[in-house]
Amino acid sequence: MDLFVITTILIVLSALFGYINVRFLKLPNTIGLMIIAIFFTLGLFLSGMINNSLLHFAEELVASIDFKTVLLDIMLGFLLFAGAMHTNFDQLRVQRWPVLLFATVGVMTSTFLVGILSYYLFDALGFDVQFIHCLLFGALISPTDPIAVLGIMKKAGVPKKLETKIVGESLFNDGVGVVVFITIFGIAAGAGHDGHGVGSINEVLTLFGQEVIGGIIFGALLGYVTYRLMKSIDDYEIEVLITLACVMGGYVLAHKLHLSAPLAIVVAGLIVGNDTVRDTAMSETTEEFVDRFWELVDVLLNALLFVLIGLELLIVKFESDYVIAGIVCIGLVLLARFLSLIIPVQVFSKKLEFLPHTGIIMTWGGLRGGISIALALSLSNEMNRELILTVTYIVVVFSIIVQGLSIGKLATRLLGKENMQVSTDHGH
Repeated sequence: MDLFVITTILIVLSALFGYINVRFLKLPNTIGLMIIAIFFTLGLFLSGMINNSLLHFAEELVASIDFKTVLLDIMLGFLLFAGAMHTNFDQLRVQRWPVLLFATVGVMTSTFLVGILSYYLFDALGFDVQFIHCLLFGALISPTDPIAVLGIMKKAGVPKKLETKIVGESLFNDGVGVVVFITIFGIAAGAGHDGHGVGSINEVLTLFGQEVIGGIIFGALLGYVTYRLMKSIDDYEIEVLITLACVMGGYVLAHKLHLSAPLAIVVAGLIVGNDTVRDTAMSETTEEFVDRFWELVDVLLNALLFVLIGLELLIVKFESDYVIAGIVCIGLVLLARFLSLIIPVQVFSKKLEFLPHTGIIMTWGGLRGGISIALALSLSNEMNRELILTVTYIVVVFSIIVQGLSIGKLATRLLGKENMQVSTDHGH
């Protein structure tokens, strides 16, 4: 199907669903768009009982979209840069060590916990899934999705001090999680062909270090170059173009250098969005136009992404055993996340004056999103692709709708209105 036609249909649907949400449902846009897209897809299934031409057209449309490429290679850089630019840099600097532990130790701990728990679950349900493939599921479902988190935390009313931890973690653990997934995927692919892993533990650690540390260093360099270019001129049109070049050029170059492109773009976005850089490199006019441009990019791509997540329902196989596995995995993933946060929370809770119940709120506020689905779609059939994709989709939909709609109320209930208000004011 023609690229322009596909894009047009998605934008028309996004605009229509967005209007319905704002006019009638009044939910956060990310959640509302996905819910409407899911009901729209269910309507297509029902219409297929009368005439299946529309359903076939929709299935052909979704099948022609490479969701993994669209999200991970095209959309992700723009969305991460937009999110990082508007993250409170000073708050993040204060919380840098717990955020670093959440995004590294937390993700890897959760990966192994989910892998172990799901291995025994799948075996109990009669599925023949290798342990390495369960680890792949753990790797793709453990990172919290920055796109889902950023879109929902803005309206959840969570105290700023806590919001910074959740948002900061999601920005960084996304890049770490993708690297962990790629590493385990390489081992799994090697084991699938000759029964052996690909490379030694030293090679795996070297790859991980190169991707993560190299990506962060490259991102810092990229952000600094962008800052110097913007500081040397005063022309808002060209400065907006420079930020766009930073994202697109930086993302492509990071891939070519075998560095983590998501981490590089996050670091660059944090530098460019830093108040000090803004004050010294941008005039008020430039700052306004840069912010408005990236807010528009953020809104547009978020709308398209969450409509796409809803439409992906067309290619997910909802067999009864798969659905049962998915429902049980919701609890397993939440349990693994809670356990993976215990050590970082305990280490820093007194030193940084963590709010009460931080672990519980971060567990419930750690939303999964399109990145998990995109990674699940990249699995081969030998890796139990259909089962893991269905389970992932169920966990993601529950995460965005149920957890996303209730995180604000949960925080208010656990912290109390007074604590919420004081902490929010202090965060500003």
